[in-house]
Amino acid sequence: MSISSEPISLRKQIGSNLQTQSQIIELNVGGEIFTTTLSTLKKYPGSKLAEMFASGQTKPRTDPEGRYFIDRPGTYFKYILEYLRSNQVPTNCVQEVYKEALFYNIEPLVKQLEDSPQIFGELVARKQFLARVPSYNENIELMIRIARAEAVAARQSSVMVCVMKTDEDVVKCHDTLNGLDSYKKSVVKFGPWKASPGISDLLDCIKIDVEAKGYKISLQGYVPEKGFRFKSNDYFYKFLFTWW
Repeated sequence: MSISSEPISLRKQIGSNLQTQSQIIELNVGGEIFTTTLSTLKKYPGSKLAEMFASGQTKPRTDPEGRYFIDRPGTYFKYILEYLRSNQVPTNCVQEVYKEALFYNIEPLVKQLEDSPQIFGELVARKQFLARVPSYNENIELMIRIARAEAVAARQSSVMVCVMKTDEDVVKCHDTLNGLDSYKKSVVKFGPWKASPGISDLLDCIKIDVEAKGYKISLQGYVPEKGFRFKSNDYFYKFLFTWW
């Protein structure tokens, strides 16, 4: 009797597991509704989705309709779900999907997206270059603070930037600014750095990163006033913030 009951019990357990894995799951992700199976969500055991629905774990909270609620952008979850279903790597909204793949900790998708031109160029090329520019992120924030301070009752405000690629540039810029007391405190200085990208490349990066924070900005040639020893396009540039 015990010999015959063991296979039956095993078959029941296997059947129960298969039924559980094929369970239909409804998700509310940031207000957008998705329907999938439990096995799809648990495809990658180390992912946050797999952990959310692991046995013995506290399940995500539900919305008023009883659907599991995830407080993330639903716009990009469809790409995550499509990858879980068919291993299809998205070609649209790559930067945004990459952020979601990192959040859900779907390592195969993260690695494949990092090989895409968009992410590779940002992480390996641009970010590695900017990491060699001293205090780059701090200077971006300083630019914004100066521009905001000068925006009172004005449509536009400008920030003067001094870009110094080499140590020699640093000396020349400092010599110029030392003779201009009115400018010394408000000029934002970038550099020097040891990498192949030049001054125009850094100016492009500044514009990209300030605009990424929601500001409308343009680059203008700086017209030197009396007392400047160098041409404006040697080291000095003006970024114009437009507020309305």
